[in-house]
Amino acid sequence: MADMFTKEQRSKNMKAIRSKGSTLERKVTHELWRRGYRFRKNVRKLLGNPDIAIQKYQIVIFIDSCFWHSCPVHGNSPTSNVGYWEKKLNRNVERDIEVTNSYLKKGWKILRVWEHEVKNDFEGALKKIANFIDQSKRK
Repeated sequence: MADMFTKEQRSKNMKAIRSKGSTLERKVTHELWRRGYRFRKNVRKLLGNPDIAIQKYQIVIFIDSCFWHSCPVHGNSPTSNVGYWEKKLNRNVERDIEVTNSYLKKGWKILRVWEHEVKNDFEGALKKIANFIDQSKRK
């Protein structure tokens, strides 16, 4: 089926759609908040819109989707429109590296957690994040 909008109109519409976080991110942030950790979610003024940010301690945490961030274990490429998806997913990986390096250069503490880590061992992933926050606060 053909798109009823021009390329420019479609682009404008898609840019206006704002993410509210995945179900997985909401589960993680809800549980961390319940355990007493205080943070901000999806802070747009910070590079890469980190899923969790504690600016006072210069901490950012990203929960990366296996598909969108090309997980080496579970990432897969669509079989249709291969050129588009390959370019899109490769650029996501490049951007992740750029964002990580930018935070490290500024002296921030950064943690990236894969979606499959949270799905396979929710409690373990929460402990990993909580330990990272606790250790980063001490430094």
